[in-house]
Amino acid sequence: MIKINETPRRTSRNFLINNIKLENFEVPNYIKEFENIEIVNDNSKIQIEKEVNNEKLRYGLGDGLTNQVLNYANVKFKLTIDSKTNKETIFNFNLDEENSELVENIEIIANENTKSTLIFNLLSEGQEKYFHNGIIKILAKENSELNIIITNLLNSKSYNFIAIENELKENSKVKYTIIDFGGKASITNYYSNQIGNNANNILHTIYIGNETQIFDLNYIAELTGNKTNIEIDVQGALKDNAKKHFKGTIDFKKGAKKATGSENENCILLSDTAKSIALPMLLCSEEDVEGAHSCSAGKVNPKELFYIQTRGFDEKSAMKLLVRAKFNKILEDIKNEKLKQLIINEIDKRLD
Repeated sequence: MIKINETPRRTSRNFLINNIKLENFEVPNYIKEFENIEIVNDNSKIQIEKEVNNEKLRYGLGDGLTNQVLNYANVKFKLTIDSKTNKETIFNFNLDEENSELVENIEIIANENTKSTLIFNLLSEGQEKYFHNGIIKILAKENSELNIIITNLLNSKSYNFIAIENELKENSKVKYTIIDFGGKASITNYYSNQIGNNANNILHTIYIGNETQIFDLNYIAELTGNKTNIEIDVQGALKDNAKKHFKGTIDFKKGAKKATGSENENCILLSDTAKSIALPMLLCSEEDVEGAHSCSAGKVNPKELFYIQTRGFDEKSAMKLLVRAKFNKILEDIKNEKLKQLIINEIDKRLD
């Protein structure tokens, strides 16, 4: 059993959300080589090296998982971006019988006045039990724009752990779109350190859980620079006995005058046994800031369902349409049509 993904501020034990405990699970001691990586580079001006900075994370999932990545990663990439126009690079990590454990350490440096899109796809073949543990660290320098898409399409027997840490300099913009569908357990720790004036961070997430899947999303943003902004929007659906914890913390630090932050999490419950727990937090040490948060969980509106059924759809098809409608705004962020269609197909399959 491991206990990981601590909230930055403790809350009442009754909420059962300060951390996540995974029974009958231990971090693997031996990590095999991983060779099934496909890099699709659209003429991007990205320098790819295999030596990364091994500094500790500000938060992260926990010492055990963090140390595994820092000391035993079987994939290391340092990506330095120099493109002045938005180019797209795709990294496909294909887990299979020969490549069943992926432990990756990725460092991304977006130089001044650059633009780029990076897509990281976690894919799996068959129904083997796979293991993924990754760290992504980003330094967004002055006036840089970085668009990150992460898709987790692992099977429901696998374990997915990812820790993301961002440092945003002046006038930088970092946008994440996270598609989180796979894994028996999928655990995410996201930290945004917005130290530069006018730094802007957008985080959009879609999750779907079925069977006995567990999702634990711990999103933390610390705003220090003037006129910084964080926008967190999470849309999800749970069926069967799936569970989700959402922990969102926006912390307005001293110096963050005229900063803005918002977090919204919405969960559609597609069964009576699915469970959704949400803990949105706003912390403030500065005046003249604007923060907002909202969370909701509930079943599909029966009137909306009935209306769609009167248009010739059966109940299951009508349900899929309503769920996808909740996701459409985030899916529009994905300009790669092939990837978007893959995600839509996965939504339909996982809602069957």
